[in-house]
Amino acid sequence: MKVTVAVAMLFVSIAARSAGAEPSPQALSLNEAISIAVEKNLDVRAEFYNPAQFEADVNRNRAIYDPLFNAQAAYSDNSAAQANAGGTVSSTQSLILNASVSQLFGSGGTAALNFNNAYNANNSSTQLQNYWQSGVGLSFSQPLLKNMGREVTEANIRISQLAKYASLERLKTRLLTTVAQVRNEYFKLYSLREELNAKKISLELARKILSETKSRVAAGVLPAMEILNAEFGVVTREKDLIDAEKAVNDQVDVVRLLLQLDPRIDIQIKDQPSRELYTTVDEAAIKRALSRPDLQEQRRNLELIELQTRVFNNKLKPDLSLNASAGLNAVDSSYSRDLGKIGSFDNPGWSIGMIFSYPLGNNAAENDYRKSRLKVEQAYLQIQSLEQSITNDVRSSLRGISTGYKQIEVADRGVAFAEERLRAFIRKNEVGLATTKDVLDVENDRSIAKNNQISALVTYNNAITKLWQTTGELTERQGISLDENEVNRLYKATR
Repeated sequence: MKVTVAVAMLFVSIAARSAGAEPSPQALSLNEAISIAVEKNLDVRAEFYNPAQFEADVNRNRAIYDPLFNAQAAYSDNSAAQANAGGTVSSTQSLILNASVSQLFGSGGTAALNFNNAYNANNSSTQLQNYWQSGVGLSFSQPLLKNMGREVTEANIRISQLAKYASLERLKTRLLTTVAQVRNEYFKLYSLREELNAKKISLELARKILSETKSRVAAGVLPAMEILNAEFGVVTREKDLIDAEKAVNDQVDVVRLLLQLDPRIDIQIKDQPSRELYTTVDEAAIKRALSRPDLQEQRRNLELIELQTRVFNNKLKPDLSLNASAGLNAVDSSYSRDLGKIGSFDNPGWSIGMIFSYPLGNNAAENDYRKSRLKVEQAYLQIQSLEQSITNDVRSSLRGISTGYKQIEVADRGVAFAEERLRAFIRKNEVGLATTKDVLDVENDRSIAKNNQISALVTYNNAITKLWQTTGELTERQGISLDENEVNRLYKATR
């Protein structure tokens, strides 16, 4: 993810002020808000850990190629009575010191190098009583049917990689959702502040009408009842103003939580929603949407299931393996001469053979394969369903943009008519052709028209946000990108 230096400095300044006195209001542009949310939002940060965990799985499964070292040491001492005329007792002592190194290969075969040593001591009168027996050997076992081949051998590695890629797509989806949420909440705060300003203007006008009404009643031009109408208008607008202030403060809390900012900071809006007409081609938008992250995640999962199906299909085969070994052996009462005899190649040995096994019926492997095939077919249907849903969402979003732009033009005309109507009623009130209540009612209509104008503008921009989220291009348009190396760095930094 890319965050500009300006945004980073902005966040540092916010953090510095949080340690001191009450922070002053902080003005944020939309891009700054999005960049801070991408860096600091807890849901986004938590999602980063999933692909990092799958990276650990990938490296763990690669450990199948780590050479395996084995060492064995054992001592035994046995004595037993012999069934002979003398009733002699045989005594044997042995010391075993063995070591081996084995290595798995991509073909599924395993090679092992063995070095075996045994020291034997006994009281036999017919064989060597104290001697060393040593040997060096190389063995190799290769599956020829089941479990043969790199794909089967590295199945868990590839499964972990595909799971990681799917998790990265899920992270991209989380980024899309977060950026869309920031845009919507940012413009909602804008609309609530604009509505608050409209409520303040409405209250000021109502107070002005009250003041003028009192003066005209005192002059005998209007009846005293008009003062009650004017005072009721003021009280009503005071209540509306209090409600609007609460709505703004609640929304500031929402944005602060989303951006993980100091809860004492009052956020001011720097950017206004766009009024420009947004146009695009339906087919181009749909084509782009069919590459969005959640659909890519489904496709990665399909790859994973298809791989598992191929592995299960391999498990249906009989287990046939080729085993071969070769070695050098020696026996001598002296360990040094024993080792020397090994080097002389006087006692070589070798073997080769095949082992075959197959469970009659093979029901376990067959049902694993069938279940995996069913999962593949199910995944295909789920992808098709999602593609159709995405297509409908794109078309709906495009209609929302078209409708929203038309609503802006209608709302603008509504405000113009409402303001002209209010001016007309104020003039009529001045000459006694309209009551104070009439003027306040018309002013309330103007306030409603202004709110409709603000709502239409925000709704139009939210429709654009929805389209970009639906097509998956929202993060790109906001300059947000995801680098897999960031996930890998998180994995490497964990100790």
